[in-house]
Amino acid sequence: MKFIGAGARPGRPQVDRDVVYTIPNLLTVVRFMGVPLFIWLVLAQHEYGAGVVVLAVMAGTDWIDGYIARRFDQASRLGRVLDPIADRLAMIAVAVTLVIAGVVHWLYLAALVIPDAVLLAMTLFFFHGHPDLPVSVVGKVRTGLLLLGTPLLVFSRLDTGFSGQLFAAAWVVLGLGLVGHWVAAYNYFRAILRKGRELKRHDGGTA
Repeated sequence: MKFIGAGARPGRPQVDRDVVYTIPNLLTVVRFMGVPLFIWLVLAQHEYGAGVVVLAVMAGTDWIDGYIARRFDQASRLGRVLDPIADRLAMIAVAVTLVIAGVVHWLYLAALVIPDAVLLAMTLFFFHGHPDLPVSVVGKVRTGLLLLGTPLLVFSRLDTGFSGQLFAAAWVVLGLGLVGHWVAAYNYFRAILRKGRELKRHDGGTA
């Protein structure tokens, strides 16, 4: 069973419908709600085990909502915007939480935020809103690695008897995720620049 693009039906193009109330959008909202819950569990309660469960649910909904959207034709324009926002919010908010908790160094947070900040500035400059670019395979793999490595890292804080091995495995996965993060950001940078220039050239030609 494939994980990337799971649920897609060959020969049937995916159409983003102008609807709001869909199961994938509901799951995306659940992912949004998981962020403050994780922050509260880790910073206020120091419940790392429960935090791992929340992260696992958030990672699961990220895959499940995409599967349902493709398999049951529930893709929507709103979901196409909300889903990556939920992913970014989750990754950055969780990273900030782990920095405050002393689990990761602030450089990890910087490695996540800097590429996204550059892409956000370019998006606002060229489009004043969502750039409407397709999610790349590298971007999907990157998100999966970061969503897998983070709970492993949190889990390594528990006294399990193999915390050292979990810590090492978590950073291998997170390291690969960070490499993918920068590669995906570079690809999006080029795509935004190319589409933005074409848009300005078109607007200039029709003015």
